[in-house]
Amino acid sequence: MPVLTRLIPSPLVVDIRAGALDDLAAVLADQRISASGKLAIAISGGSGAVLRERLAPALPGADWYEVGGGRLDDAIKLADAMKSGHYDAVVGLGGGKIIDCAKFAAARIGLPLVAVATNLSHDGLCSPVATLDNDAGRGSYGVPNPIAVVIDLDVIREAPVRFVRSGIGDALSNISAVADWELANREKGEQIDGLAAAMARQAGEAVLRHPGGVGDDGFLTVLAEGLVLTGISMSVAGDSRPASGACHEINHAFDIRFPKRSASHGEQCGLGAAFAMHLRGAREEAGLMAEVLRRHGLPVLPDDIGFTVDEFVEVVEFAPKTRPGRYTILEHLDLSADQIRDAYADYAKAIGS
Repeated sequence: MPVLTRLIPSPLVVDIRAGALDDLAAVLADQRISASGKLAIAISGGSGAVLRERLAPALPGADWYEVGGGRLDDAIKLADAMKSGHYDAVVGLGGGKIIDCAKFAAARIGLPLVAVATNLSHDGLCSPVATLDNDAGRGSYGVPNPIAVVIDLDVIREAPVRFVRSGIGDALSNISAVADWELANREKGEQIDGLAAAMARQAGEAVLRHPGGVGDDGFLTVLAEGLVLTGISMSVAGDSRPASGACHEINHAFDIRFPKRSASHGEQCGLGAAFAMHLRGAREEAGLMAEVLRRHGLPVLPDDIGFTVDEFVEVVEFAPKTRPGRYTILEHLDLSADQIRDAYADYAKAIGS
């Protein structure tokens, strides 16, 4: 009888530790990603310039490209600038916008992408998606997974702590997202990829259960690993389903309804996840999630990020419109504005507002 398996698209290298950035050239050479050192490195104009000064002596064969922003136009310009360089690989060195631009550019010119994250704000650093702003709003573009992921914990600690907090909210939201996927399976017969669900859920649970804080290497390592695993889980599923449910619908609704006032991606996803867990009747889980969010300094109530109850009701009512065809607890319950208001009052009371 043949043994059937599948190949999982994943990075050749995942290097998460203090001091990892200092060994970048050696890692790329040892893994035969770029033995020649001929690299195209995308950076931001701010912190990227400082890192360039630090790394340039160890990467003499590299060309450095400053990325203007996180728009589709920026990614296309980056690809056009890089395409005649005959590089071994593209390196995205920075936060989410830089890495997403580098992902798109690398895919466009047919080169592997090395993601060197300088913050842990969300799970996109190892996902098969580049999220870029365009004239119509914001688009998600399919790209290959990074061939390598390098995360230097010393660099992560130098970034504003709000980036780590955002990553925590995004990781925890996996728990709610997988619960929504299971709901869609029960109610609509939507197929679940068990491996993708397990990876995403365990990434969220590891962050939820870890006793450490945002300044601990142990906790930062678990968070970084969780975000990497979440990205791989989306590749396994071929979709963002393992990491995106009602939590992300609520996040998108905040961004659409209040574009100039919205908080970070992870803050909104974490709040949305806790509320969604409450809606599905998982009161104990919702309470624990809210407790952990609070411990790490993340919002659990709309007032924590400057929104009124009425505005939050508007967001939740609008949320299903952000992902047509995705079935979550919001679509399942199909609550009216008054019902959302009542559910929120119950939620706020349950978590100890």
